[in-house]
Amino acid sequence: MNKIIKQPKNKFLKYLFAFCGIISLTLGVIGIFIPLLPTTAFLLLSAALFMKSSTRLYNWLMNHKYLGEYLQNYIHHKTISVQSKITTISLLWITILASVLLILDNLFLKILLLVIAIAVSIHILSFKSHKQE
Repeated sequence: MNKIIKQPKNKFLKYLFAFCGIISLTLGVIGIFIPLLPTTAFLLLSAALFMKSSTRLYNWLMNHKYLGEYLQNYIHHKTISVQSKITTISLLWITILASVLLILDNLFLKILLLVIAIAVSIHILSFKSHKQE
């Protein structure tokens, strides 16, 4: 971290930020399995909230076995691993196509979901790739 983030002196604010960070982290993890929830945005929000509330929680998240490397690469290098891109785009299209073909009847919603899937795919592919260690 280049910038020094000052944590609030008020304990209530620290606990509030930590609580919101845990909720955001939970939504981010759920977003791994539900493509319409923005996983990266929620994980980045969690990191910011943990940074403001608890050095211990921030360090835990940034060094997490599964999420830490992903977050560090995204924050510091603006890259996503090839494996993450493949997994994310595959899950995205499987769930979107299943919804469009098997669940939805409304043509507008089908088109909307397909447009969202295309936009998210383009966004993910726009990031530089790196090899996963």
